[in-house]
Amino acid sequence: MQSFTEAQVAAVLDLPSAVAALRAAFIQQGRGQAQVLARHRATAAVDGAALAISAMGAILEADGALPAVLGTKVYSARNGQYHFLVSLFSAASGAPIATLEANEFTRLRTAAASAVAAELLAPPDAKTLAVFGAGIQGRAHAEALAGVRRFERVLVCARSGAQGFAAELQAALGLPVQAVDAATAASEADVIATATRSPVPLFDGGLVKPGAFVAAVGSSTPKARELDDALLGRAALVAVEWLEAARQEAGDIVQAAPGVIAPERLVELGELLVNPRPRGAQDIVVYKSVGIGLEDVALARLVAQRLGAF
Repeated sequence: MQSFTEAQVAAVLDLPSAVAALRAAFIQQGRGQAQVLARHRATAAVDGAALAISAMGAILEADGALPAVLGTKVYSARNGQYHFLVSLFSAASGAPIATLEANEFTRLRTAAASAVAAELLAPPDAKTLAVFGAGIQGRAHAEALAGVRRFERVLVCARSGAQGFAAELQAALGLPVQAVDAATAASEADVIATATRSPVPLFDGGLVKPGAFVAAVGSSTPKARELDDALLGRAALVAVEWLEAARQEAGDIVQAAPGVIAPERLVELGELLVNPRPRGAQDIVVYKSVGIGLEDVALARLVAQRLGAF
């Protein structure tokens, strides 16, 4: 078994490859060829520190030159600081293949999955992107979403650091980027990405324009939400990575009032990739992500192959 460091992972993993790998993994899931291990958590307080250990995983069938694998991601949290590892096993023998440091996976995989959803579900002529949150995921999402739509401007909204974040994004993307308030971002954008730690909705969902696409990725706990019932009620479709995880972990969905999201409007991304649904020009579409092991195992397999593990 081989071990790979964060630097080795970062050297061979790029955003376009991550998007392609996740698209293929979600298609496997949509065809019933991939199995997902739900996230499990344990928490404790030790010597004044808030601790948590979490694990999730997946089984993927072979895909071209990539072999069938079993994998898990395990990660620690100490006072909100995270460290991630992914372990891969051979489906052919059951033997361990590699262990990979996975902080880079986590940064890229969430944004890459949103890009897969946006490529399928965002309006083709989207011109304005709004990003809520000025952290790692906010930047990753701006870069990933700019790779699947030709935006003409970007709006950013954040509790702090919005001006500096806007300047950084403008330099990185080569697009005009402006720091604005929540109402402006929500009402003017064709594509919205929310990547915050907010426990309560970020804006009035009634402000979102018809035809918009919203990717909400900030919360993966049932007690926090970024989107309100007004937006969820207006959405023609709410796409999720995996129904079981969304119903357990997505605060936006768990906290929605009964009847706000009709069951037929809550659909897995993999199913939509395999059997696309017609999208009306005025339809609002929401993609709600909590992060699932399928994404981490798919990227780990790609990286391990590029680093010569098999």
